[in-house]
Amino acid sequence: QVQLVESGGGLVQAGGSLRLSCVASVRTFDRYVMGWFRQAPGKEREFVASISGCSFTTDYASSVKGRFTISRDNAKSTGYLQMNSLKPEDTAVYYCAAANSVGAYRPRRDVSEYDYWGQGTQVTVSS
Repeated sequence: QVQLVESGGGLVQAGGSLRLSCVASVRTFDRYVMGWFRQAPGKEREFVASISGCSFTTDYASSVKGRFTISRDNAKSTGYLQMNSLKPEDTAVYYCAAANSVGAYRPRRDVSEYDYWGQGTQVTVSS
């Protein structure tokens, strides 16, 4: 069982920035593809960004491209999501996810591809 612990959420004004962190309880983190998803009240869980295990290939939802940056530090078994130019519509619970049952060589966009999930961290962007 892999545990993912998220941190970094909070309240920020529109145009501001936050950085989310996700620490995984594994030493072979490079074998996992990781991603970030978000869920707003009344909506389905939505893909935000993903990054492959070793090559650090990235993929972003169109709604966040150019504003968010996903990264990872495999030596620390930690993933990050840097969020800039935040908008009220970014308000949601953000979840870190990881998977090794699928190939980690490329990013993954589908919720069903992920094996492990963080507890979620609230991001609220005020206008």
